Amino acid sequence: MARAKKIDFEASLAKLEELVDQMEEGELTLEESLKAFEAGMKLTRDCQQALKDAEQKVEVLMQQGAELVSEPLDPEALEGMSQDEAGEV
Repeated sequence: MARAKKIDFEASLAKLEELVDQMEEGELTLEESLKAFEAGMKLTRDCQQALKDAEQKVEVLMQQGAELVSEPLDPEALEGMSQDEAGEV
């Protein structure tokens, strides 16, 4: 199966936020709202896939010796850590 092209996660997220803002303003026509919604759903799926790919990459990088240690990323463990410490996790 062909691998989907890489997306710029931050740019996609910014575009999604822009679409949400436009829709919340209530100035779009019904047709424009539907197009914005459709574009937002595509961006959401792309961002979810990018996050899933990043999660898989983190699991691979968490390899210890020949044994793969698959541990979910615990955001609470990163709270209170400096960026340098968090980068070491």
